[in-house]
Amino acid sequence: MAFTRACAIDEVGDTEAFAVTIDGIDVAVARDGEEFFALQDLCSHAAVALTEGEVADCQIECWLHGSTFDLRTGKPTIFPATEPVATFPVDVRDGVVYVDTSTTLNDVAPS
Repeated sequence: MAFTRACAIDEVGDTEAFAVTIDGIDVAVARDGEEFFALQDLCSHAAVALTEGEVADCQIECWLHGSTFDLRTGKPTIFPATEPVATFPVDVRDGVVYVDTSTTLNDVAPS
């Protein structure tokens, strides 16, 4: 695994997402309480940034049409989205969030 620095933990507010580009992939680093998640920052339905949406109950909402995605699996939980988004391994240490975009946790290739 090749973890790359994404952001400091204090750059991501509780129930928020932070946009970062790692190895040419737009990534949303999301925080739900003390847990951090990383997924492709692109709604599979409307191709807009998920970081513009709200984070709650381990889900992120697409601001455009209201689809939500599970932060752990990338699977859509509310329509109109039907396809998952790529999720990436996260490592948090010494106040920094690291993300590995060389592999996905859910076998969805980033587009």
